[in-house]
Amino acid sequence: MKNELDNKQILAVYERIQKRGEINDVGKHYQGVTAFSDIDGYTIYLQGSGVLLRFGFHNTYHLDYEHDKHKDDFLKKLNNISNED
Repeated sequence: MKNELDNKQILAVYERIQKRGEINDVGKHYQGVTAFSDIDGYTIYLQGSGVLLRFGFHNTYHLDYEHDKHKDDFLKKLNNISNED
């Protein structure tokens, strides 16, 4: 997979959701994306539009999705969140 996302963007989106999001059963939800981490905090997750992004050790990430449209919608949401003021 090509590097579709910048590691800094992933972390910035995660932090923005943690600051602005509303608490739900999994983590915090903001603009259609839920952000949460594993118990030790080494792996963070962004979830929405039928996609789960796992970002972890050595700044690697993996996107789980069934349809390209889901991935495209998810990436648009991440870009919108990262481009907010």
